[in-house]
Amino acid sequence: MARIYGENIMLREYQKDDIDNLMKWINDPDIVRFLSDSYLFPQSKKQVEDFLEMAMHKNWTGFVISDRETGDYLGQTDFINIDEKNGCAELALVIGDTNNISKGIGTEASKLMMNFGFQNLRLNRIELSCWDYNERALKLYNKLNFTEEGRKRNKRYFEGDYHDQVLFAILKSEWEELDDTV
Repeated sequence: MARIYGENIMLREYQKDDIDNLMKWINDPDIVRFLSDSYLFPQSKKQVEDFLEMAMHKNWTGFVISDRETGDYLGQTDFINIDEKNGCAELALVIGDTNNISKGIGTEASKLMMNFGFQNLRLNRIELSCWDYNERALKLYNKLNFTEEGRKRNKRYFEGDYHDQVLFAILKSEWEELDDTV
């Protein structure tokens, strides 16, 4: 898969060398608390190696988010559940180190992925979801002009309370109407 260059980051292919970075965040409770339930339990090295093998396959549609200059791993972003017939996919994003959160990496990576999805994959709709307690993600998706389409109420029990899963989507026509200052 081709690399995609942004101002500060590069979206690059997954590499075997990424295993240590994946292992670091995938078992970090401060990161996985915001992700899907598949990450709620510790992941073994074998499970992470299996994911990496899958992500390195030519049919995988995702990238490592890396520093533009050094290529160092910062996180990852993928399209999952791609529906080619209907031009729809789900966007996934994770910043793999809490020291890199709130630095604009997620915004830049999301914009690059959305351009890639709408232009190269001929998507018409990009979906995503997050937990109602993930304030940074909610702020990002609103900033990127995603529309909240609904909620799965009390979908997750976490830290002694029930939380909603918030469902978002953006259409290609809505993305094209945005100016470059987003």
